[in-house]
Amino acid sequence: MDPHLLRTFVAVLDHRSFSGAAVTLGYTQSAVSQHIAALEADLGTRLVERRPVAPTPAGTRLLEHAPALLLRLDAARADVARLHQARPTRLTVACAPAALGPMVARALADLRAAIHALDLEVRVVGRDAVVADVVTGRADLGFVDGPAAPSDPLPLPDLGPTTTLAAAEETLAVLFPHGHPLAGRRAVRLTDLTQAQWIDAPDTAIPLDRLRAVCRTEGFRPRIRHRGTDLHGLAALTAAGHGLTALPLPVAAALPGIAAVPVDEPRLVHRTELIHPVNPTAPAGQLADLITGRPAAGG
Repeated sequence: MDPHLLRTFVAVLDHRSFSGAAVTLGYTQSAVSQHIAALEADLGTRLVERRPVAPTPAGTRLLEHAPALLLRLDAARADVARLHQARPTRLTVACAPAALGPMVARALADLRAAIHALDLEVRVVGRDAVVADVVTGRADLGFVDGPAAPSDPLPLPDLGPTTTLAAAEETLAVLFPHGHPLAGRRAVRLTDLTQAQWIDAPDTAIPLDRLRAVCRTEGFRPRIRHRGTDLHGLAALTAAGHGLTALPLPVAAALPGIAAVPVDEPRLVHRTELIHPVNPTAPAGQLADLITGRPAAGG
């Protein structure tokens, strides 16, 4: 299966338009149509309905595989490129919003003290983007987060040749507006909140599908959806009564206008994990050592 054709297929369905995909990819609309026809000929089935543009059942199935296939191809290219790209004083870190807490910030400060003239860039992006940035070489190291049982790893996708390390486990908290009947509680049970109104903020707060999974329920339905990585904006929505959210307690406690109440059941923690390639750059390796408590090499 030609990856160029597969990229065109994904672009067409992302845009629901042959012309939109052509603009994004820099092709003519005729070339896009030829790519789709060639992919359909290769697989022996129709993949895209033309009017309106939509996936056929076979196209829907292929779309389930395509992003992971393309990501692994990009990851392979980046892994080979890293072998001859020495960047001894440059570090790009990708962080999910709730993963960028005091522990990570302190470790970055320690690294800057150890490596003189460190060229440091910190990107705050959604969880899926963190993974993609690390495996494709756009970031040297990443931090992702989510709820988990104590000492259990996060359920991450197949990341190929990467190393994943535990970075921190913190108390998980639910954010309530002041005045909410549960805002003054010392702790709450997530299972008591399955029918509450929630904000769906998968790139910023704990994704609601993860809460459903750990509580084994169909609850946690969103009242509104929040897209982006703005923690303060999310807190403002919670404070105004638009719905509840879940975040690590140290992060939540620093946000204005809300009450952060720890979760005591089920027994969960907010876990942060560090991801880097198996052959990390020197600064990325030093940061990993600082995070995990191993002695860091001199800078």
